[in-house]
Amino acid sequence: MRVESGDVSLAVYEHGDPANPTVLLIHGYPDDHAMWDGVVDALISRYHVVTYDVRGAGDSSHPRAVSQYRLEHLANDFFAVADAVSPAKPVHVVAHDWGSIQGWEAVTDPRAPARVASYTTISGPSLDHIGMWIRRRMAKPSPRHVGQLLNQQLHSWYILFFHTPVVSELVWRLGAGKVVARIEGLKHAPRVKNAVHGMKLYRANIFQRVRAPRERSTDVPVQVIAPTGDRYVTPALLEDLHLWASRLWRRKVIGRHWVATAKPGVIARMVDEFVSHVSGSPATHALERAKSGRSLVVITGAGSGIGRATAQEFAAQGDFVIATDIDLATARETADQIGGVAYQLDVADEAAVNDLANRIAAEHGVPDVVVNNAGIAVAGPFMDTSTKDWQRVLDVNLLGVIHGCQAFGRLMIDAAEGGHIVNISSAAAYTPTRSLPAYASSKAAVLMLSECLRAELAPQGIGVSAICPGIVNTPITRATTFVSGNQEQLRERTARAYQRRNFPASGVAREIVAAVRSNRAVVPVTIEAKAGLWGSRLTPGVMRRLARIGVGQ
Repeated sequence: MRVESGDVSLAVYEHGDPANPTVLLIHGYPDDHAMWDGVVDALISRYHVVTYDVRGAGDSSHPRAVSQYRLEHLANDFFAVADAVSPAKPVHVVAHDWGSIQGWEAVTDPRAPARVASYTTISGPSLDHIGMWIRRRMAKPSPRHVGQLLNQQLHSWYILFFHTPVVSELVWRLGAGKVVARIEGLKHAPRVKNAVHGMKLYRANIFQRVRAPRERSTDVPVQVIAPTGDRYVTPALLEDLHLWASRLWRRKVIGRHWVATAKPGVIARMVDEFVSHVSGSPATHALERAKSGRSLVVITGAGSGIGRATAQEFAAQGDFVIATDIDLATARETADQIGGVAYQLDVADEAAVNDLANRIAAEHGVPDVVVNNAGIAVAGPFMDTSTKDWQRVLDVNLLGVIHGCQAFGRLMIDAAEGGHIVNISSAAAYTPTRSLPAYASSKAAVLMLSECLRAELAPQGIGVSAICPGIVNTPITRATTFVSGNQEQLRERTARAYQRRNFPASGVAREIVAAVRSNRAVVPVTIEAKAGLWGSRLTPGVMRRLARIGVGQ
């Protein structure tokens, strides 16, 4: 259909049942309505989905005068389309790039409360908000603010280029679109016609609005989706949005600037969650966390020791913690202390781990952080360690970690919102000893697994940390299996030694939380763990000689 807006004729495309809520999608530069095809396909079963070519793009009119591309004209175009496709009800707006810029113009317009039910913006801030953002940072030019300004300028280099007449048009005609497609991973290069006419958007608005910004606020519910790999809009540029949007949800998505094209299913899910909630449905767990900023943390072996301390530390930071343990009673004790929830879990049981991961995702959402902490200790000479002992320690310490990484890692990848996996290794992973061959081998495998997994999951925005504690005073010493000698005497002797060292589990917990916040790869905890790591790298021969000394025997 065609919609007239002043002297401009807009090409509008409707999909789905008009009786359903209307979702109106606005494309950016240098695209046309086709960029939304994947999102449309994912939404049409539940919504009346509308796309249109903005002026200067696709099959809509292409005004010659730069002044015809000012934001007030673009806002009028939007309201004309909204009135045509949903005259009786407000529409839910989803916009990208320049579509978001003109979307902000519309939702901060006095007409918005009657015509806009919600606004989802991707990679396109308001130009007025940018102007205010710059003013605030120039007024208090701290090193952080100066760094933010310079960083955004570097990411906005193309704006000056688009203001260069003749040359910029020529570059597009000579194949710049193919370069953009290659860099951004697009299947199709942008159309030259869209790129050439669309540069008038920049020339008509950027400097005029940024130099003289207006105070533009809205009470329309706003969902901000920020791609983590956006080359053009830095996260800092979105910091002040709470000043202008009274009902704000912030979400990140793992992807580049054109994430809506690359991951249409993910974007459609986020839009559906938001629109459904604004329309009266309960918020999904992911949407609740987007509003509150709280992380969802799952910890195995959380019934005591490092696991319980880590649960307490994350809870103290304001996060919601799910405590799991093979002993449900101790997991419940932990959960009761911190206001979390508890589940029974044997990490050696792959099916049980997969089932619980799916249950947690259904009942609480996809975790932001998973701490694979559950472990056991087996001590004694290699020749005295039976195959059964080896199987037991590897089932829990190694396969238990593998099960957790796979089950929750898949959920994180599918959600495309990033996350962090913490695997508890040990200083024993890099400090060989004749007394702990089974335990040390299992923890060395966890360390290498973590390093490999970190490389694999980095493109998905998922961090992986291996925590390597040294001598820590936890209940594991009294549960250690000694393959030779008097069990009770050896356990008591080992426990007393760890008590004399008296490094608390809370110290490890603080390092775990810090590792998640800073995305550290390998974290030795305690002085002996740090010394052992450096020794393994600088003087491995000395470490091998020290390995001949028995411990706890």
